[in-house]
Amino acid sequence: MISADAITDEIIIAAAKTSMSSKIIGAENNFFSKMVYDAMKLTKRERDGKTTYSVSGVNIVKIHGRSTLESKLVDGYAIHATRMAQGMPTHVENCKVAMLDFNLQRHRMQMGINIVVKNVKELEKIKKREADITKERINKLLDVGVNCIMTTKGIDDLCAKYLVERGCIGVRRVPKKDLQRLALATGGKLLLNLADLDGGESVDMSTIGECRTVSEEEVGDRYCIYLRGCAGSGAATIVLRGANEFMLDEVERSLHDSLMVVKRTLETRTVVVGGGAVEAACMIHLSDFARTLGTREQLAVQQFAEALLVIPKTLALNAAQDASDLVASLCQKHNQSQKQAEKANDKYKGLDLVRGKIVDNLKLGVLEPAISKVKSLRFATEAAITILRIDDHIKMNPKQEQDQQRRR
Repeated sequence: MISADAITDEIIIAAAKTSMSSKIIGAENNFFSKMVYDAMKLTKRERDGKTTYSVSGVNIVKIHGRSTLESKLVDGYAIHATRMAQGMPTHVENCKVAMLDFNLQRHRMQMGINIVVKNVKELEKIKKREADITKERINKLLDVGVNCIMTTKGIDDLCAKYLVERGCIGVRRVPKKDLQRLALATGGKLLLNLADLDGGESVDMSTIGECRTVSEEEVGDRYCIYLRGCAGSGAATIVLRGANEFMLDEVERSLHDSLMVVKRTLETRTVVVGGGAVEAACMIHLSDFARTLGTREQLAVQQFAEALLVIPKTLALNAAQDASDLVASLCQKHNQSQKQAEKANDKYKGLDLVRGKIVDNLKLGVLEPAISKVKSLRFATEAAITILRIDDHIKMNPKQEQDQQRRR
């Protein structure tokens, strides 16, 4: 195990490369591993003296066209959306963002209310008052400095007119999931309505998010809204380019796996060498421990140790290599590392399945988070214990016996 003192940026990037090695982006792992590492650093948060990194803070936007190597990382949050009206600005500095979960549309009287109008002018006053209520609601948001409004519902033409006059960007039909993540990134909240405890309508400044800039930019044949320099927990966006939807979906899955690896490595600050090194080292240690036991427990420990070699054997067989020779040589290296002080660095030896040799996987950068390996061993052990605890079984009678019993 490599401890926190030895964890460097190169080791974290190497762990990301390892997770990509068997994926569709394995050939471009140098490009994507650096992008994944930089994206996770942008989501760093300090909470109760503990540093955490949020995978949900990294948004992945998929856009058809161009090469995957033309994908890019954006310091902020990007949304597949456009401005509601062409008169709205395309770029706003020092932005305050209101995130709404209700319609911005002309206020109308509720259903079931009957109004008796004796004069046409009175009807015009009612319509004018409805428009004024709409304007007052918009102004409550704009008066506190909001210059970008995003809603999960719609924005009608009357509301858009007021936004254009005040130089505010309005974005409608934004997925609720994006607004929830954006609220966390900008330090705001998703507003379900503007009602306050006094029975009126007001805007609490703590619900308004902040970011450095909001802009609408063309990417390929689409437009995206970029929110850069988010003031909350921080956010990052990876804009993926690719030939088609299937390619983009596969790349997204690969990047998600790498993001999880980088997150675990950054939070735990411990990694282990891959290529069957951990399993071989544990096997040697447990075999030595088994010989110190004088009861039948020795058999259980020895069988557990031998079961660990299934991993390196399977790796060798899948690579069409001689599993017996490779695993035997691997065990011999780790036996030396544990019993000979001058061979201590052999603990980093693992399988090189391309050349069919035993190599130093620490130098080659074949690494994975230690917590992932610990959990794998723990879950496998729990599964084996659960199976061994089951000493009863239910036996169903054959169909013929059931028929005979019914006849009796």
